[in-house]
Amino acid sequence: QVQLVESGGGLVQPGGSLRLSCAASRTIFGILTMGWHRQAPGKERESIANITTIGSTKYADSVKGRFTISRDNAKNTWSLQMNSLKPEDTAVYYCNAVQFGTTGNYNYWGQGTQVTVSS
Repeated sequence: QVQLVESGGGLVQPGGSLRLSCAASRTIFGILTMGWHRQAPGKERESIANITTIGSTKYADSVKGRFTISRDNAKNTWSLQMNSLKPEDTAVYYCNAVQFGTTGNYNYWGQGTQVTVSS
C-alpha cells in the first residue's frame, strides 16, 4: 500500500510564502496525476493544483499566479510553492495521486497538513 506523507505546513502572515512537499513511500506505477487539494472549515475539499508525469499543470482560479506545483518523478515527490498567501488560503492541505486502473482510477491521499494565514 502506498503512503503519501506531507510536510511544510504552518502559520504564516498574509503575503508570506510556504512550501508544501509530498513524498510517496514507493513508486506508483501507472500514475496519472499528482496534486494538491485543500479543505477549509465548513467547506468541501477542492482541487487546487495538479501535474502530470510529463509536467502539464492545472490550477484553480483562486491560486493561479500565486501557487506553483512541481514534481520529481525519480524521487516520487511533488511540491507546492505558495506565495502571496491570503487569509482565505487557510485550510488543511492534502496531497493526492491518481493511479490508472482498468476498472477505475484510484486515489491516494496524504494525511493533511494545516496551513494558517493570519497576522
